Amino acid sequence: MNTAHSLIKSRAGLLAALLPALGAAAGASPSPPPAALDLDTAERLAHAARAQCAALGKEIAVAVVDAGGQALLQSRSASVGPHNLEAARRKAFTSLSTRQPTLQLGRQARSQPDTAGLQYLPELLLLGGGQPLRRGGTVIGAIGVAGGGGPENDDACALAAARTLQP
Repeated sequence: MNTAHSLIKSRAGLLAALLPALGAAAGASPSPPPAALDLDTAERLAHAARAQCAALGKEIAVAVVDAGGQALLQSRSASVGPHNLEAARRKAFTSLSTRQPTLQLGRQARSQPDTAGLQYLPELLLLGGGQPLRRGGTVIGAIGVAGGGGPENDDACALAAARTLQP
């Protein structure tokens, strides 16, 4: 009986010691979540990607998806084949879903047998041109670029746009 009383007393002392710390932690306000991606931001991102590709002498299709993978914006230059619009959307979705650039992901998948099966997932497109969009370390969406003359060009244009979100 004496042992049980000591155990209860010991736990009560531990709880009393922890309560102030728990109260302080509970009272601390958590940092607000990063702002959601909106249409105005998506349009600015698309403009930045088009400007970068124009500097390379290329016109493109571009897509921006939100954190849930839904398209906020899709557009293409008239000189770019219509299939590139879907490619841009799928690159954006792939980058969002995997939280990494699609150029890197595609190269990794082709070089490692363990990840080669990614190419068979219906929505993923393992071609360069998709970049995750981050605010404060949180992925808030992604951008995809297609039709810019190859995976490196598409990647460079998407990356230039993604970097406009960084402080």
